[in-house]
Amino acid sequence: MKRRGFLGYSLLFLVGCTASTTQSQNSSQPGSGNQPETLRLAVTDVQGLEELQRDYGAFQKELEATLGRKIEFFPVADRAAAAVALQSDQVDIVFTGPAEYVVINAKTQAVPFLAITRPNYFSVIAVRADSGITTAEQLKGLQLSMSDIGSTSGHLGPAKILVDQGLNPQNDLEVLMLGDAELQALKNADVKAWGGSYIDYERFLEAEGAQESDYPILFRGETLPSDVLIASKNIAPSLVEEMTEKMLANEAALIAAITSVDANEKFVGSELVAVEDGDYDSVREAYRAIGVNEFTEFVGE
Repeated sequence: MKRRGFLGYSLLFLVGCTASTTQSQNSSQPGSGNQPETLRLAVTDVQGLEELQRDYGAFQKELEATLGRKIEFFPVADRAAAAVALQSDQVDIVFTGPAEYVVINAKTQAVPFLAITRPNYFSVIAVRADSGITTAEQLKGLQLSMSDIGSTSGHLGPAKILVDQGLNPQNDLEVLMLGDAELQALKNADVKAWGGSYIDYERFLEAEGAQESDYPILFRGETLPSDVLIASKNIAPSLVEEMTEKMLANEAALIAAITSVDANEKFVGSELVAVEDGDYDSVREAYRAIGVNEFTEFVGE
């Protein structure tokens, strides 16, 4: 998924649209939840119906064939709108990132059921070769660049690395959130260290014609939780179980459909895996590392 700026923004209630025409197709079974004939799907990092059809149209068709149900796209402007759509029963399934899931779950009690893994999805802390920095202790009092506030791999991941190394990312050093200029700042020696996605690090080395020895990795974090498909709490558990089983059985075709589009190249080599809420506790720990304890306060884009 694209980077996600998650914290410190206002909640945008974008509910000024008419109820979905497919809502009449949803039938509830007392005590067992909804068994909708049409499943409404939102993707938090793709804005607009045209973009959804472009990036996920092939996946939509394969998912319909897999589940034997119609899949209807439900565009959302941002993560806040996805949370609101879940709360107002306008959407049944949301595809989102780990950082977003933790916050959306706190707000909506949506249920995670399948994740799509991402190869090399972990964070690192790197420095310049001429910095002389080889230990966490030497980072104290220095400036370190990261990407976007709330990004799983560009903010939460490296913050958790710092905590694991005995540093307080809020007090022991100055963290500068620089967006796409994060690694350029390290190259220019504007900062002494950088923390972010290993994939971004690899791309940076390739673009600069540099070697890892030019920007040595000081610390590597654990593999980050995967992007996740979550179901509305109103969906029957039996349907969630059915979707999980059918999608796992047709994993190869579904992954092929997603990766048939260049925009989704990050999922090349990915797998579908069953997940549960506890698999995202490390993201909650990372949020706490940057001083966030009440996740429901940070649903804004």
